[in-house]
Amino acid sequence: MNEPKKQKFKTAETKGGGGGPRHGGFQKPKNTKQTVLRLLKYLTARKGILVLVFACLLVDTLASVGGTYLLRPMLNGLVSDAAVSEKLASLLRSCLLLFGLYVCGSAATYAQANLMARLAQNAANHLRRDLFNALESLPLSYFDQHTHGELMSRFTNDADSVSFAMEQSFVNLVSNTLLFVGYVAVMLFTSPILFLITAVMLALNMLSFKVLGGRSRKHFRRQQAALGQVNGEIQEVIEGLKVVKAFTHEDEAISEFDELNQAYRDAATDAAFYSGAIFPVSANLNSIGYAVTAVVGGLLALVRGFDIGGLGAYLLYARQIGRPLEGISQQLTALLSALAGAERIFEVMDAKPEVNEGKVRLGCGLDNHSWVWIKPDGSTVPLRGDVRLEHVDFSYVEGKPVLTDVNVFAKPGQKIAFVGSTGAGKTTITNLINRFYEINGGRITYDGIDVRDIEKDSLRQSLGAVLQDTHLFTGTVMDNIRYGRLDATDEECIAAAKSANAHSFIRRLPDGYNTMVTGDGANLSQGQRQLLAIARAAVADPPVMVLDEATSSIDTRTEQYIQRGMDALMEGRTVFVIAHRLSTVRNANCIVVIEHGQIIEKGTHEELLAQKGRYYLLYTGQNKLD
Repeated sequence: MNEPKKQKFKTAETKGGGGGPRHGGFQKPKNTKQTVLRLLKYLTARKGILVLVFACLLVDTLASVGGTYLLRPMLNGLVSDAAVSEKLASLLRSCLLLFGLYVCGSAATYAQANLMARLAQNAANHLRRDLFNALESLPLSYFDQHTHGELMSRFTNDADSVSFAMEQSFVNLVSNTLLFVGYVAVMLFTSPILFLITAVMLALNMLSFKVLGGRSRKHFRRQQAALGQVNGEIQEVIEGLKVVKAFTHEDEAISEFDELNQAYRDAATDAAFYSGAIFPVSANLNSIGYAVTAVVGGLLALVRGFDIGGLGAYLLYARQIGRPLEGISQQLTALLSALAGAERIFEVMDAKPEVNEGKVRLGCGLDNHSWVWIKPDGSTVPLRGDVRLEHVDFSYVEGKPVLTDVNVFAKPGQKIAFVGSTGAGKTTITNLINRFYEINGGRITYDGIDVRDIEKDSLRQSLGAVLQDTHLFTGTVMDNIRYGRLDATDEECIAAAKSANAHSFIRRLPDGYNTMVTGDGANLSQGQRQLLAIARAAVADPPVMVLDEATSSIDTRTEQYIQRGMDALMEGRTVFVIAHRLSTVRNANCIVVIEHGQIIEKGTHEELLAQKGRYYLLYTGQNKLD
């Protein structure tokens, strides 16, 4: 195994105080039996179809085994002392029976292939659905520790290998197993003595399967994990390609990719070697067994009167018995890869979901125009937007505190501004208000209710957010604004765009509000994307608003132009603002200066200037920059 990659980037706030280590290295497998049983649950969801598939497999197996056994009476009839006419009649009957068996077998094969395709695709559909639902329930800290490319690999490479295995490998493995059992049963019935030779060769085959298959499975797990790392590296570099080129890190990026690619090649080579060795080893053992069986069978025919038809049929079985074994060995390759992929999928599905033990929910007041908190006992508390952080301690990584003894009080309708150096902990505070992360000490209350007692959906529904990283979805401009509240009318979305001063630029787009947004807003400027994010928060019309660098991508002139709209948007709401441009927070009711996770100053703009402390230095420096 290669050494783990060194982490290239750190983001103190948005990525968990520096983020977690790159995930996806080789790990010991989980319980194989448990993985198989969980996969079977997806296949057995439609038991009726599965029963029909097995019935078709059984018919196909009986046709194949029975067709070969018909060779015995045919040969015995041809070498008998009966008249030629009787021999021809017997041969004709055997041929007709053989034809009927193969027609039934072909029809059963066609039916089971169609049924299994439907069943497998249904199972794969539900597996992907459960995986996506599991991702939606995971806390943000999980995504801080896993690259997006690695997680996408679970949906693509891992899910595809599982889907193929359920559609092809699983049914072929069952079919070949039934065929093998059928051959063994008939061979034992035909000649127990010859079967002893076959049994010895089968035992050697099983031993080779166990040794080579076990090693193959281990390396396939390595291969799947290495592929996840390669995908994660590719996505990371592509997303940050401008940064790579700006800092001329192309050689370093190539070197790091080569390292991961080499690890993937080594794992894939080992997996292919051991899985590929299963087939020739099995074929050679079968050829040796066939030769020995032919010699001993001939001696039995000469010495003990073993019938020629039985010898011919047995030799044909001895040659054919290798076919299901080879099929089993081939399907084991796909199944081993699928099991490794399934373990990685179930690893995500088994990850601890986001904690949501809250019992207080959001509801409408008696006038149907106001919001209230509804407690478990039925009593209500008006939603006013009173948010308080009391002695809050927090760390993304144990032993590395990000916030220490933070106390912030926001009364309904107040505007609280956070300023400070990058990485001071400003964004972390807003993340804690949304309960994206759980605090380590102290408490956060919302209208006097501990946020841990509020249902997360209700909590976040009452909070509007314009995040530092703007993300737009594929769809129209109108769709992206309506994302803030899915039941909003077109008129409400347009009004929200006007309040954010986005209406004017939207009208100039080729199709106005029906203009398609693609590639996370690649066809819009950064400032336009930010304005749409503000409009999306405005249409939600929440009592509390979080603006995390909401105007960071807007030039100074545009910022002044939209400030009036922002003031209207914030009117009557409790607002938390994070801004590097101190000119945008001068009218805040309280400005909180944070450094190294601690509050060092707090007060109004005038009060902080009079203190001539850290805020004074920041503000005067900002004025010089302007």
